[in-house]
Amino acid sequence: MQQDTRHRPRVRSALREFLKGEAAGGIVLMAAAAAAMIAANLPGLAEEYFHLLHLETGPVISPKYGPMTVHLWINDAAMALFFLLVGLEIKREFVDGRLASWEHRRLPVVAAAAGMLFPALVYLAITAGMPGLTNGWAIPAATDIAFAIGVLALLGKRAPASLKLFLTTVAIVDDMGAVAIIALAYTASINSLALGLAALVMAVMYVMGRSGVTKLWPYLLMAAVLWYFVFLSGVHATIAGVAAAMMIPIRKTPGAPDAEDSPLHRLEHALHPWSAFLIVPLFGFANAGVSLAGVTPATLLEPLPLGIAAGLLLGKQIGIFGCIWAAEKAGFAPRPGNAGWAQIYGVALLAGIGFTMSLFIGGLAFPYQPELADSVKIGVLAGSLLSAVAGFLVLRLAARRGDTNDEAELDAG
Repeated sequence: MQQDTRHRPRVRSALREFLKGEAAGGIVLMAAAAAAMIAANLPGLAEEYFHLLHLETGPVISPKYGPMTVHLWINDAAMALFFLLVGLEIKREFVDGRLASWEHRRLPVVAAAAGMLFPALVYLAITAGMPGLTNGWAIPAATDIAFAIGVLALLGKRAPASLKLFLTTVAIVDDMGAVAIIALAYTASINSLALGLAALVMAVMYVMGRSGVTKLWPYLLMAAVLWYFVFLSGVHATIAGVAAAMMIPIRKTPGAPDAEDSPLHRLEHALHPWSAFLIVPLFGFANAGVSLAGVTPATLLEPLPLGIAAGLLLGKQIGIFGCIWAAEKAGFAPRPGNAGWAQIYGVALLAGIGFTMSLFIGGLAFPYQPELADSVKIGVLAGSLLSAVAGFLVLRLAARRGDTNDEAELDAG
C-alpha cells in the first residue's frame, strides 16, 4: 500500500540552506566591493575612506601590531568569525556531509588540490626572476565560495544542482588548503608560551565536548580566549577560528541544520547570516578599495598583477577542468552528474574567483612591502572579474544536459 506523503513535513536540507545564504551573500559581497572601488576613487571621499581604515582605535593587544586600527579589527578579529564558520563547514562536511565518504570525497579533493597547484605554478612562472614576488605564490590559489555561488545564483536552473554541490565541496576543500597555507607559509615567528596557552584552551574545549557540554556560550567564551593567545603567538589570529571550530561537538543530523542537540549545527546556522551579510561584505569593503589614479592597461601587464590574474583565470581552469577530465578518463571518479563538459568548464572558470581569500592572503604575503598592496588588489580584482564574466557566459550559453531533479539533489546533499 502506497503511503500518503502529501502532508508529511519536508525535511530541510543543510546544504540547501547553505547555498541560499551563500548566493545572497555573494551578491551583497559584489555590492560591497563595488562600493569600495567607488569610495576609493571618488574625489573628496577617497581620503576619508583610507583614513577610516587606518584610524587607530586601540588597545595595543600585541606589540607586533601596535595599536589596533579599524582595518586590523576587521581583518584579524571579525574575519576570525568567518574562519570559525569555515571550520564548522569543513568539520560538518567531513563528519556529516558530502565529504564523509571517500567515494564522494575523492574528486573534490583532487580537483581542489589541482586547482591550488596550477594557479601557483602560473604565478611563479610569470614572476620568475623576481625573487621579491615569490612569497605571493598562494594568492591566486584560493576560491571565493560566496562570490562563485552568487554568480551561479544569477544563472538560476541553467546551472544543475550537481555543479552547485561540486563547486561547494571543492571550495570547502580549497578553504582547508588556504587555512594550512596561512598557518604554515605566512607565520614568520612564534611566541611559544602564547601558542602553548592556546593549545591549553583547545584542550579545555575538547574536555568540555567529551563531558557533554552542549550550550554554546562556554565554547564561544573559550574561543575568544583562544583568539587572544593565537593573536599573541605570531600565528595569524584567524586560525583561531578554525581551531575553535574543530573543538565544537557535532551530532550527525542530516537535513537538520539547527538541531537542538548538535552544538556545531546550531552555531553554524546562527553564525552564517552574520558572516554572509556583515563580516565578509565588511571585509570586501575594507580591502577591495584601490585607487585607479595612474592605472593604465599596461599596469595589468606588470609581473605581480599579471601573475595573480593569470593564476586565477588560467591556472584554476586548467587545474580543475583538467583534473575532472583526467579523473573520468582514468576511471578514478565520474564527472558531476547531469552536467556536460561545457558546464563543467564554466564552473572551473568560476573557481577562478579568488576575491575574499585571495585578498586576505595578499595582505599576508607582503607585510613589509605596502607599495605592492594596490598591485595585489588589481590582480585579484582583474582575475576574479574575468573569471566571473567568462564562467557566467559559458554557463549561460551551455545547454542543460537532460532533466535534473535539483530539489532532490540538494536535499540528498
